[in-house]
Amino acid sequence: MEIKNQTALVTGANRGIGRHFVTELLRRGAAKVYAAARNPASVDVPGATPLRLDVTDDDSVAAAAALAQDVTVLVNNAGVAALTPFVGGDLSGARREMEVNYWGTLRMVRAFAPILGRNGGGGILDVLSQSSFRAFGFADTYGAAKAAAWQLTNGVRLELAGQGTQVTGLAMALVDTDMSDWAREQDDWALAEPRDIVRQALDGFEAGAFEVLGDEMTREWRSRLGEPAEALYPQAATAPAGRR
Repeated sequence: MEIKNQTALVTGANRGIGRHFVTELLRRGAAKVYAAARNPASVDVPGATPLRLDVTDDDSVAAAAALAQDVTVLVNNAGVAALTPFVGGDLSGARREMEVNYWGTLRMVRAFAPILGRNGGGGILDVLSQSSFRAFGFADTYGAAKAAAWQLTNGVRLELAGQGTQVTGLAMALVDTDMSDWAREQDDWALAEPRDIVRQALDGFEAGAFEVLGDEMTREWRSRLGEPAEALYPQAATAPAGRR
């Protein structure tokens, strides 16, 4: 699906990967790019069309859909990471992750699928994560929300195939954005350049890929999903027998 002359909408477009999506879509010749954010005044990409949107609010999503009836490409990028563990800690962060990363994406898909269908099918690009299919033993409530979004992406791909809507999922490890501030001082974490991830994502989208894997770590882990859980998480086997 060629980006040129399409009308795109990017959620979470005022910073991070979202801002790079807006810039790259315009560079590739998109006729219009709605840059959606809770505060549209914070959108600063020349040529973009700011749009007020809170993906956690039904009325806000409905209002955005009513205004953006010309959309042919939807980029579900809005996301949040609370870095909350499953055991212990405040569950409000985990609920927020699910509300934004899963329910927010579902709200947008439900609101814009009919619009895409009326406009010839179009396409959806969901920004997922390596955490969609990998646990780390910390902050995995984010991964649970992204895993739900991964399943959503796969299911929506099947549900919308009949109307000709292409659905692509983007998965990657850490990217050099505000969301990854916590990892900057970790020696064993490499942060990818957001512009590189976005270019790979749109290259894959234009080529009709179902999935785009943005870095070698993600590609390697994705290829291992058929292995037994014991092989994927050998560190869990070190727990004392009485505590397993």
